[in-house]
Amino acid sequence: MSHDSDPSIDSSVPPSGPGCVECEAAGGWWVHLRRCARCGHVGCCDSSPAQHATAHFRESGHPVVASFEPGEDWFWDYAREVGVLGGPLAPPTSRPADQPVPGPAGRVPADWQDHVHG
Repeated sequence: MSHDSDPSIDSSVPPSGPGCVECEAAGGWWVHLRRCARCGHVGCCDSSPAQHATAHFRESGHPVVASFEPGEDWFWDYAREVGVLGGPLAPPTSRPADQPVPGPAGRVPADWQDHVHG
């Protein structure tokens, strides 16, 4: 069921997993995670080397993401480049709290700071 105020948000869809879908498949790593509020796709943020959350927006047309970080409850609309209000999404609402940042454990290079986007 879609969120009443924004058809880009489907509060019934669970996240695709605990990490970035594409980075997990390719053995990559991320800085922070974003969750598509429409389909649940979890992708890495724009600071991450691969920027899969933005790529998902461009490929799918799903404009709204939510932070997938513990303790964060904000939403962002890529199409309008503004923060938007969003209601609760299906759990879990963040990556596992014991997952390091950047993550995942064991795949982050020692020189990771040289690979992030500002």
